Amino acid sequence: MNIPDDLKYTKDHEWIKVEGDIATVGITDYAQNELGDIVYIEVNTVGENLEQEETFGTIEAVKTVSDLFMPVSGEVTEFNDGLESNPEIVNKDPYNEGWIVKIKMSNLSEVDELLDAEAYKETI
Repeated sequence: MNIPDDLKYTKDHEWIKVEGDIATVGITDYAQNELGDIVYIEVNTVGENLEQEETFGTIEAVKTVSDLFMPVSGEVTEFNDGLESNPEIVNKDPYNEGWIVKIKMSNLSEVDELLDAEAYKETI
């Protein structure tokens, strides 16, 4: 199970990489493994300001559909367009090519509330 030390995590299995006030968000290796083969990712919230833990999209696998939750408050600024034609990238590379959205964070202190790699390992 790949859980990079340089990321933060949510209890809902999203990861977040912070660069200044921009955050890149995806789902963890654990989450993609539990979902199985991912067939579709829908994000209709680009341009919207959402609060921490609000739903920003859905991810559909062969077996189930799951909501995607905002790890921090902010504006969804970008969706990884490569996932429209190749959603299975998330299964192959959830932390790099398989990122899902970018967020312009509105409350940087919320990052401190997220789990570090050790705490996330204990959660799963």
